[in-house]
Amino acid sequence: MNKIPAIELRGVSKEFKKFLAVSDLNLSVNLGEIYALIGPNGAGKTTTIKMITTLIEPTKGEIDIMGKNVSKFPVIKKDFGYIPDEPYLYPYLTGKEFLEFVGDVHGLSRSETEHRSKLLLDRFHLHEVINGFFSDYSRGNKQKVTIIAALLHQPKVLIVDEPIVGLDVESQRITKQIFREFADKGGAILLCTHTLTVAQSIANRVGILNQGKLIAQGHIKDLQKLVKKKNADLETIYLDILE
Repeated sequence: MNKIPAIELRGVSKEFKKFLAVSDLNLSVNLGEIYALIGPNGAGKTTTIKMITTLIEPTKGEIDIMGKNVSKFPVIKKDFGYIPDEPYLYPYLTGKEFLEFVGDVHGLSRSETEHRSKLLLDRFHLHEVINGFFSDYSRGNKQKVTIIAALLHQPKVLIVDEPIVGLDVESQRITKQIFREFADKGGAILLCTHTLTVAQSIANRVGILNQGKLIAQGHIKDLQKLVKKKNADLETIYLDILE
């Protein structure tokens, strides 16, 4: 596995009106790796995601994507795709129009957008709805289009906040396959999720965030050693560490 850091956080903290949401966070994700960040509600996961994607600024610390500081290089956004926890889409655009808009923003020709979209639309079986308005989409179909949009410009890094909420079982399987393929081809994924079975099934490493602090991280086998339970699943490890 290539060990070039695709995402790196150094001493990152975020304070909201004297509430410390993230505290001195040091974290890195390598190319070719899926890193799952898990933790209870309010642990600071979404705040961390929003700082990495430049939606909010850290109170202190440095964040790099592909070796470039996100606060100093705004064009770094071309290097990552972002899948938020809520698929915010324009209700009166069709799925096709939205993907064309995303392709235009990233400088793709319409033929490139059409070709790249088709490959993923085929996998998600979305061709029957892609010409309909988003206002008529189910939660799951909105999520699928959001995933496709994040991958459209073929980024090096994918930042994901709760990827499978609202997806049916088959779509969950397809999404996990797409993520694993993305990493196997040399991409890096930072995945925040409460679905521990997903984290265990596809992540190379797992980090546990609690009260804004990274309290444990490593491969599942490393975490099993930490809790002294050789065959423990991630849920058992997680609960043991949080106790």
